[in-house]
Amino acid sequence: MKRITFALVLVLFFAAANAQQKISWSYAAKKLADNKYEIHITANPPSGWHIYSQLTPDGGPIPTTFKFNNNALLALQGKVGEKGKVITYFDKNFKVNVKYFEGKADFVQVVMLKGKIKTNVSGEVESMICNDRVCMPPTTEKFSISLN
Repeated sequence: MKRITFALVLVLFFAAANAQQKISWSYAAKKLADNKYEIHITANPPSGWHIYSQLTPDGGPIPTTFKFNNNALLALQGKVGEKGKVITYFDKNFKVNVKYFEGKADFVQVVMLKGKIKTNVSGEVESMICNDRVCMPPTTEKFSISLN
């Protein structure tokens, strides 16, 4: 009976510890020219965990995705870029080449304002983190970044 109780406590402890793992996000706008900005959406996963690239193919783990809210005062320029140390490997479980970031990942979107105005870029990012044993369910984080 003591063994069963101990095993149950141990399982609950590890489940609770893993449930606490999540990405810390930071947001910034860098002015490039009069009406041109770089939006930085930076993921800082916990030590030992990683976040997946937007370029992870179908059939693999959930890639990081961005949805920007419509704003008539600005225009997105190109696609969201990625900066960070990307690891690519063939995952036997998914049977695809998986791409993830080791450590911090910086996602960059260029935007153009349609005049000398103040506004916000807002939307949401969906992502998933894993370590070498387990993955957390995908999460969605809302963001709003001021452009002055």
